Amino acid sequence: MKWSKIGDVWGIGRQHEKRLQEIKVYNAYQFTRLPNQYVQKEKTQVGLRLKRDLSGECILDLEEIGIRKNIAVTRAFEKMYSDYADLKERVSTYCAKAAFKLRRQDSCCKLIYVFLHTNPHRQDLKQYRSNIAVHTYFPTNSTIDITKHALTGLEKIYREGYQYKKAGIILMALTPASQRQLSLFNPQNPKHGALMKTIDKLNLANQDKVKFAGQDLARVWKVKQERLSKRYTSRLDELIEINCEKF
Repeated sequence: MKWSKIGDVWGIGRQHEKRLQEIKVYNAYQFTRLPNQYVQKEKTQVGLRLKRDLSGECILDLEEIGIRKNIAVTRAFEKMYSDYADLKERVSTYCAKAAFKLRRQDSCCKLIYVFLHTNPHRQDLKQYRSNIAVHTYFPTNSTIDITKHALTGLEKIYREGYQYKKAGIILMALTPASQRQLSLFNPQNPKHGALMKTIDKLNLANQDKVKFAGQDLARVWKVKQERLSKRYTSRLDELIEINCEKF
């Protein structure tokens, strides 16, 4: 740690680097020698956790890291949409992605947060943003149930006459699937569990080939990767190229 510059430590920004250098803290080791009270005052509880982590203390257990408290899928559209059908398709796709992540960690959700807004950088257009939290009847990880409730919320916050640029959903109030409390008056369809398991298995093997009716079957979910670093160690077509001159 004595060879690691303080500015190279993950979590230390430029402003904190300058302040630390002012008190003659130039490397990671010197940072671990600072009093806890000073670190917490300057970098809050996050900085104190960083200091303890560098000192070799275990801050988070593996189980705490693996289980998410909320699952969000939000995306800015490639273009602006005004038609409800387009927004419905996008939110349906977000629900499918979020529900898949929810099942991967063997959890269920009880609350679905849906939001929608226009492009804040286009002040020449009318601006609108809204959100809604929709409670499910019971904790669920079924894409069918989650999509149904999310679209109910979307229909309530949608307004005609606006050019929308972004939408998203957040699955909240998560509970382990093995500990969920079922509803007597609104029981979940017993076939959903087996159906979701089969769909997940097929999609993992065939790259999302199975879609729900609310999704665009011809549309491929792909994250923009214009600035993706080259994979020198795993792709032959991305090996490092070196220009040499003969002497």
